[in-house]
Amino acid sequence: MKITTIIIRVLIGLFLLYASISFFLKLAPETEATGSFKAFNTGLIASVYLIPLAKAVELLCGLSYVIGRYVTLANIVILPVTINILLINYFMSPETLPIAAALFIGNLFLIWRYWDNYKSVFTP
Repeated sequence: MKITTIIIRVLIGLFLLYASISFFLKLAPETEATGSFKAFNTGLIASVYLIPLAKAVELLCGLSYVIGRYVTLANIVILPVTINILLINYFMSPETLPIAAALFIGNLFLIWRYWDNYKSVFTP
């Protein structure tokens, strides 16, 4: 189970690093958004700070996952991002839903594997 945890942690970390680095360095062309996702994406871009903030969080958590340090903290910090990715893909862009679901399930798996580190948070 330890090897499985390392593999999932590193794969998620590499995915997050790729997504954030390609955003900041403009390595990949942006895909053309359509329908309600286009309107949503336009609003995110208009906010100026929200997408760079999310990508910075992805970068820091991706580094944490790949290096293997502060993974417990990264699990909790990236959880709202993965939930939003999942819901955005579910409601507005279902063709990429499998990737979002894999990312979310991987995040939940890592939280489950590091659950002993969270026990003190849930004790009264």
